[in-house]
Amino acid sequence: MKAASINEIKTELKRLPQARATELCLRMARFKKENKELLTYLLFEADDLTSYLKTIKEDVDNSFAEVHKTNLYFAKKSLRKILRNINKHIKYTADKGAEAELLLHYCTNFKGLKLATNKSAALTNIYTAQLKKIEAAIGTMHEDLQHDYLIQLERLKK
Repeated sequence: MKAASINEIKTELKRLPQARATELCLRMARFKKENKELLTYLLFEADDLTSYLKTIKEDVDNSFAEVHKTNLYFAKKSLRKILRNINKHIKYTADKGAEAELLLHYCTNFKGLKLATNKSAALTNIYTAQLKKIEAAIGTMHEDLQHDYLIQLERLKK
């Protein structure tokens, strides 16, 4: 079965009565946890982005507290899991400022772990890839906002 395009879905949803559209959204939310999380964000948390980001940062801090620091293999697995979670929330917000803020928080915590990243190319690659993503996100933002984020980014690069 070939999926319909976004434009086709949009026109079809406009044509449907509101009760039917609500029913379809609820049915879609039942099938995948990610769909339900996105609907939760859009309905309840999208209006207050700062508190949403604060909640995510607290979750990230808790996750970093549980990272296995002596075994690099398990540390890498934990760090990737945290990063997957952050990327999921970045997708939900679809905001470059939120992306930069969350990734800066991730890299700050990553650096705070004081892992032997020179012994693991994978850990080094994870960190540098996130720095590149932060740079890209900052590059698309307004110049006034860029300055604060660039200062934080330069601290992380040292």
